[in-house]
Amino acid sequence: MINRAIVPVVRAALEEQAAVALLGPRQVGKTTLALEIARQSDAIYLDLQKASDRAKLSDPPAFLELHEKRLVILDEVHRTPDLFPVLRGVIDEGRRRGHRTGRFLILGSASTDLLRQSGESLAGRIRYLDLGPIHPGEVDPGADETLWVRGGFPDSFLARSDGESLAWRDDLIRTYLERDIPQFGPRIPSETLRRFWTMLAHTQGGLHNAARLAAGLEISGQTVGRYTDLLVDLLLVRRLASYSVNAGKRLVKSPKVYIRDSGLLHALLGIDDRDSLLGHPVVGGSWEGFVIESLLAVAPLRTVPGFYRTSGGAEVDLVLELPGGKRWAVEIKRSPAATPSRGFHEGFSDLEAERGWVVHSGSGRHPLRDRIQSIGLRDLMTELTGLRESNRGRKRSRLP
Repeated sequence: MINRAIVPVVRAALEEQAAVALLGPRQVGKTTLALEIARQSDAIYLDLQKASDRAKLSDPPAFLELHEKRLVILDEVHRTPDLFPVLRGVIDEGRRRGHRTGRFLILGSASTDLLRQSGESLAGRIRYLDLGPIHPGEVDPGADETLWVRGGFPDSFLARSDGESLAWRDDLIRTYLERDIPQFGPRIPSETLRRFWTMLAHTQGGLHNAARLAAGLEISGQTVGRYTDLLVDLLLVRRLASYSVNAGKRLVKSPKVYIRDSGLLHALLGIDDRDSLLGHPVVGGSWEGFVIESLLAVAPLRTVPGFYRTSGGAEVDLVLELPGGKRWAVEIKRSPAATPSRGFHEGFSDLEAERGWVVHSGSGRHPLRDRIQSIGLRDLMTELTGLRESNRGRKRSRLP
């Protein structure tokens, strides 16, 4: 089993809040993580895909009151949206009896539906945490290239061969298209959605051009927006917003779009191994997306990501607005010998960034100019992890 870095974060959240929602795409390891937490605590696990487990909740207040002193793990909770108002009453009743924290761990695969359903009923009673695919900080350094090629879904990363890994990812994509996506949105022809998903893969890291996608698929721009929203909601696509500052310059406003898992990106494009990837036009966008997801996986909570680009050529691949309002500017390169572009220096100045980083695939760091350093991906992840732990420590020290 791969030790996931989020486990202590989940445990800490359960010590502070009545309910914790763990959001992530299918097959990313939510259930495995929850069962590991269950084995180390007094917990009961219910898989709401199973009729037998749903039957246990035929009288939810009675069943949950019976297990009031135990952690109750609810998997596939989106299947029972009527449960959320009940949870509110159960949590409030428990609070009056002194059971204030660690009541429910809720697992979900579609962020918007779950946030809406739970937010309407559990405001002030629930904390949301994201579990993404495995990131470099969770594997040995020698496995970074394999992780990039295969992606971070555990079964894909741990496959015995690249061919077996690719076959697993192809199966996952087909399952999403034919079974999972129809559960969360209007009926969409699977072949049309596959073509759309593949078109997004070909433009990895590019500006989102809905009109061009609509023309290529012979559908409306509104339909493209609906398809994109659905894939973002299922945590399969990241829409990186343009970051705005009052620099008096004309900004590019369209978002950039990434397939969040590099392995799914490569499967959509038929890339089966590292050699094929290095010779493919998407290699730069693939590496950029891999770095962005890796950094955001360890960034402090409430970090706001974006990118910065002006019509005059200033450009920053990733802007991180950290808690407290400080900004970091990140340029993403594959080669450790790469130097920042003129556009990055201009963007760094426009943003009035506290720190600038040119992140690459190697290790170590060295200064490039005042407040800008060249740094390896793992080293920058360590910087962000340290900030996250520091912020969490300060928050916990303020608790009564």
